[in-house]
Amino acid sequence: MPNYRRKEDVNKAAVSHLQTLSWSRDEYNMSSSRTHKTLHWFRKGLRLHDNPALLAACTKDCAEFRPIFILDPWFVKNARVGVNRWRFLLQALKDLDDSLKKLKSRLFVLKGKPHEVFPKIFKEWGITRLTFEVDTEPYARVRDAEIIKLAKEHNVEVIQKISHTLYDTEKVIARNGGSAPLTYQRFQTVLSQLGAPPRTAETLTSEHLKGCITPVTADHDQDYGVPTLKDLKVDTADMGEVVFPGGETEALKRMERYLKKSNWICNFEKPKTEPNSLEPSTTVLSPYLKFGCLSARLFWHRLQEIYKQCKKHSQPPVSLHGQLLWREFFYTAGLGVANFDRMEGNPVCRQIPWENKPEYIEAWTHARTGYPFIDAIMTQLRQEGWIHHLARHAVACFLTRGDLWVSWEEGQKVFEELLLDADWSLNAGNWQWLSASAFFHQYFRVYSPIAFGKKTDPQGEYIKKYLPMLKKFPKEYIYEPWKAPRAMQEKAGCIIGKDYPRPIVDHGEISKVNIKKMAAAYALNKDQNATEKGTPKKRKSEADANEKSKSKKPKKGSSEKITNFLEK
Repeated sequence: MPNYRRKEDVNKAAVSHLQTLSWSRDEYNMSSSRTHKTLHWFRKGLRLHDNPALLAACTKDCAEFRPIFILDPWFVKNARVGVNRWRFLLQALKDLDDSLKKLKSRLFVLKGKPHEVFPKIFKEWGITRLTFEVDTEPYARVRDAEIIKLAKEHNVEVIQKISHTLYDTEKVIARNGGSAPLTYQRFQTVLSQLGAPPRTAETLTSEHLKGCITPVTADHDQDYGVPTLKDLKVDTADMGEVVFPGGETEALKRMERYLKKSNWICNFEKPKTEPNSLEPSTTVLSPYLKFGCLSARLFWHRLQEIYKQCKKHSQPPVSLHGQLLWREFFYTAGLGVANFDRMEGNPVCRQIPWENKPEYIEAWTHARTGYPFIDAIMTQLRQEGWIHHLARHAVACFLTRGDLWVSWEEGQKVFEELLLDADWSLNAGNWQWLSASAFFHQYFRVYSPIAFGKKTDPQGEYIKKYLPMLKKFPKEYIYEPWKAPRAMQEKAGCIIGKDYPRPIVDHGEISKVNIKKMAAAYALNKDQNATEKGTPKKRKSEADANEKSKSKKPKKGSSEKITNFLEK
């Protein structure tokens, strides 16, 4: 952490800097007549648009304003975060700092544990108000409660605002009788009672900061600048090319680029997109939503503007609005379900006797399963930090109930490390879904690591891109290279078992065995231990409804009725 100067030194430096920036005497006098010295604490929500907590720091009674981001050295060293996500975060912070510079402010990056940093800066900077965005993750709730307590001890006012989610997730749970809705249909019904998501807050501009100065010294970059990967001592061995640059600027550009495709927006259906196209068949806005570089509410309402212009458009759960609601669904479940990121003690998760197979985990993680479609996906994940949603389906099913019979918690850890959009609630929820542990229970529906990829990429171009050792195999063998004659392997310059591994399991055989294992586990968990665990019967019936709602053909107008609130 930088050495903090005495308050008097900071004030002198602030005045000096204001003069160099040609701030008028009237502006400075306006600032000096104000009372509050405010901090805005960036965590997620790395943006200036639709950030009500940020605006709350820059009200008319603000004299000094410091936007901060805290990097905990322990977290840097021990967190399950890969190099691509670190790079994305640092790019987002740099972009945020650049945007603040244009408003004659700067981002202050501090190093240390939040509970150690805040008492120091409360005192050194004479802080009277702290603002930040609400975070519903368990770790964040504990952390924030501790900081709120410290703030009260230092007579610092705390203002929290909701803007990372479309809705107040606590209100959603309350409206559902105190528990999280566990089916998408029930979730939509609850939201229809709450109405459309709130409108976005205005973007922070220089007008908001008139008279609210940011004390910036000449050595700001040295003391509080955004660090580099080298500064953080992050291992860059696995760092790929920048495919998705971090930051609010890129997020807004990317959103606008897709919003111009109104016909594509109106007809978008997630299941009809391709998991193995060479260019993404979806928006890839998820990393920007994860870090809050893009407001979910802004995207929602911009989509709504386009939907109003369409004669007809796709509906949730498959539409783009539907994708935002899936995000909201899992955020709500993550808040309302205990131990949501693990099997043990999780009341909605079936207890399945997964096996501990380190060699399988290693092969799956490092793209050595011998199934080209699976290995190409895992290679893309490691290189770029993103894979299509249906590609995630394929590799998750393969690791768990489909082939390797490894716990979804192991896959969750790998995704947490490698995904740019690794999001605690969504990661845990989707892994439970795809392993048929919760939410989705048709365990007999298994993704083929061979046939699934062929449907959308029969030539295997995706495999050739990410597994170049297989690029000379003809399309007849690109998904099953072990079946190629030896002479063909030699001609392709890739001997199976030497240059590329043989299949780690026989999918045709093992998938049948695993379906029987799942059936046995379901029989053992018939009532999901409702009596022993105290799980409400309501939860079980809702989970079953996920399948029932899929098997029934919707009545005409039913989807419109549930989502009618979208039009308001």
